[in-house]
Amino acid sequence: MGKHPHIIRLDRASGHREIVANHWIRVAEAGDDAVPGHTLLPLKQWLERRDELLERDDVGIWFAPDDEPEALGADAVRLAIIAVDFPAFTDGRGFSIGRLLRERYGFTGELRAVGDVFKDTLNYLRRCGFDAFEIRADKDVEEAAKGLDDFDDAYQNSVDQPAPLFRRR
Repeated sequence: MGKHPHIIRLDRASGHREIVANHWIRVAEAGDDAVPGHTLLPLKQWLERRDELLERDDVGIWFAPDDEPEALGADAVRLAIIAVDFPAFTDGRGFSIGRLLRERYGFTGELRAVGDVFKDTLNYLRRCGFDAFEIRADKDVEEAAKGLDDFDDAYQNSVDQPAPLFRRR
């Protein structure tokens, strides 16, 4: 699986962002051997090896678009990182996965968008609770980061702004 050498990381409280090296490797399938540190496993494989991996903070998971956050459930709060794959710009299921992980399952760790992620999607991803973005390898990460500045405010409530605009007056 291809990856960009850098990610955009956002501090949700302050809004500060930085471009940092990407130290996590997302694998399509892990062997039966020990899982190396800084590995993102598919949800299915993590669930199969849950007891072995749950206490490790150097192993995370990634959701495919057809994975259900309910499968992870209460274990979400024990993970340091969860990635959500966006295989195509037109596939919006990952937005719902991110929001459910934050609001229903209480996930507070790094929520990373991976796959077909680029400048035009960043603001919407942030509103659904994402705070790290692995930009497509063919896009400039510095230019993509500017997508977080596209809008000053929004009418609707979201993970990053729970009160709608009319309640913030």
